[in-house]
Amino acid sequence: MLTLTIAALIALTTAAVHILLHLVVFRIIGAKMQSSKILFLQVLAEKSLFKNLAFTIQGVLLSLQLSLWLEQGGVQEFLLTLTNIFTIIFGLLTLFALLGAVETYFFRRNIAQHFPMRGLMQTVKLIAAIGAGILIVSMLLNKSPLFLLSGLGAMTAVLMLVFKDPILGLVAGIQLSANKMLNIGDWLEMPKYNADGSVIDIGLTTVKVSNWDNTVTTIPTYALISDSFKNWQAMSESGGRRIKRPVYIDSTSVRFLSEADIEKLAQSRLLKEYLSERQQEIDAFNHEHAIGSDSPLNGRRLTNLGTFRAYLKHYLENHPRIRKDMTLLVRQTEGSGNGIPLEIYCFTNTVAWGEYEAIQSDIFDHIFAVIGEFGLRVFQNPTGHDFSMMAAGPERRQ
Repeated sequence: MLTLTIAALIALTTAAVHILLHLVVFRIIGAKMQSSKILFLQVLAEKSLFKNLAFTIQGVLLSLQLSLWLEQGGVQEFLLTLTNIFTIIFGLLTLFALLGAVETYFFRRNIAQHFPMRGLMQTVKLIAAIGAGILIVSMLLNKSPLFLLSGLGAMTAVLMLVFKDPILGLVAGIQLSANKMLNIGDWLEMPKYNADGSVIDIGLTTVKVSNWDNTVTTIPTYALISDSFKNWQAMSESGGRRIKRPVYIDSTSVRFLSEADIEKLAQSRLLKEYLSERQQEIDAFNHEHAIGSDSPLNGRRLTNLGTFRAYLKHYLENHPRIRKDMTLLVRQTEGSGNGIPLEIYCFTNTVAWGEYEAIQSDIFDHIFAVIGEFGLRVFQNPTGHDFSMMAAGPERRQ
């Protein structure tokens, strides 16, 4: 009879504590925190922290009641074991909710972009879960946790194999953060994993990249240390994005400029000063070395390709969307079987993809439009139309 009375008292006390915590205390605290101006308190109210904390407190109180009010014996030990396991599980869930709130707070304050917060939280959760698992198993086996830990020492090799990725990921995450190699929001390019987009998550074992085609690529965290990748964030922060693209010139269209050509091109405001200074320099050189104009092989002369290169440089220097404080070149690169490559190398004053492509397209539209004014032709491989015109004979070509 006494045992039933004690059991009823324990049940009533547990029910009363449950109602008090869930429906009164933590409901009032949660409402106050949701209306708070402190961001961290608002985040705590969003998580299941108080629900799990209430169950943890209930477990502690129930364990005390069982220890004080029930007689020692098999029933008490069995109920205590179940209660302690219940308390450990909800204590672990309370810790998880608290860590989740801290992680969410860091993300909302944009602190996590410069620190591998998710990987760190996942590491703490993993260690806490292992510790809770050891405590629960020790209770079920009625053994000391130290006994289980001593047994784990003999399984080190197996544990290292099981937890290889988390361990490597943790070390990689620390290195990425310490060396400021990668943050959330950075533009990452890693061809080995077909990744080219924005980093959206840095976890304990994986890094997620949202590619520009709206697909998501998952990369092992340690691969970012063992393999090479390209981080475009420095380009974004510099405010300038590089244009590095050649125009292929038909080599058979390159020639010296005649007097009529020079007079025509001198009407361009971008070339007028250049042609004047360049012609004076060439005339002075030829006069100094007594070189006449009887043969184009003698002396120095202006070419249409060199003048075109000078025109493009002046054009880019006067372009309102090209950075003047960054490298600006118009150069010939090593040729191939596709004509003479004349490379445009400069930086736009924007890093926005759409604007960048529009500026680059406008520049090359202009290049293709004016190249004929210099007597030059763009190199292109013959097409089926060209061959059909050749086969048709001169009458058809006219």
